[in-house]
Amino acid sequence: MQGNEKQPVTLDVSRILGLLGHGEMTVEGMLPYSSNYTLLTHIEQDGLRALAVYKPRRGERPLWDFPRGTLYCREVAAYLVSAALGFNFVPPTVVRNGPYGIGALQLYIEHDEESHLFTMLKEGCYEDVILRLTVFDCLINNADRKSGHCLKGRDGRLWAIDHGICFHHEYKLRTVLWDFVGQPFAKDVLTALCSFKEQLERKDPIAQMIEDLLDKNEIRALRRRLDHLVHTGVYPDPGPGPNIPWPPV
Repeated sequence: MQGNEKQPVTLDVSRILGLLGHGEMTVEGMLPYSSNYTLLTHIEQDGLRALAVYKPRRGERPLWDFPRGTLYCREVAAYLVSAALGFNFVPPTVVRNGPYGIGALQLYIEHDEESHLFTMLKEGCYEDVILRLTVFDCLINNADRKSGHCLKGRDGRLWAIDHGICFHHEYKLRTVLWDFVGQPFAKDVLTALCSFKEQLERKDPIAQMIEDLLDKNEIRALRRRLDHLVHTGVYPDPGPGPNIPWPPV
């Protein structure tokens, strides 16, 4: 399958969100290579079962430049922005009270362990979704878009994960995706940005949920970045460095 043009037939988003929000959670164990507590959980409700990734607030490692205890909110806000744009490459994610307290709970994506963003770029069939991912990262001010933060699902679909350090009110964009600087947005990308701008202005439910997760300065900065992207219509130049996360994968 090329890009994210088709939804997997087994992914009913409303049912998945209900399961994540209300299903019975059982922690299976910690996932490796995570700087914060990241727990694989089994979740079940009314015969529906899934694996999910649970990131409790109490397991967040303090960062000097992000308010303590807010990373889980940013994970959920990133999902909501992706959904509002219609890009749908962030797995369904909710705020959830679990065995270790409140945190983010995200659908676990079965994926090809050998694939990541760089390998998908080489495959040559993910250009459209990667163009959308690039503008998404600019919009949410992603401070950590590593290649390994993109998964290739078993159906070939690209998924974007790990958005705990996004939405800062200061410029923090660090990404491995600087290939498209100066290129104009595709029509569908610009349309999605304009639609999201209207949702924010109308205070649509999804926009209100995003505002509830971030502070006022972060919301104002999000609106400024959105206005700038809509006004210029091109992929922006790198700002003050560092501009690439380390390690890049």
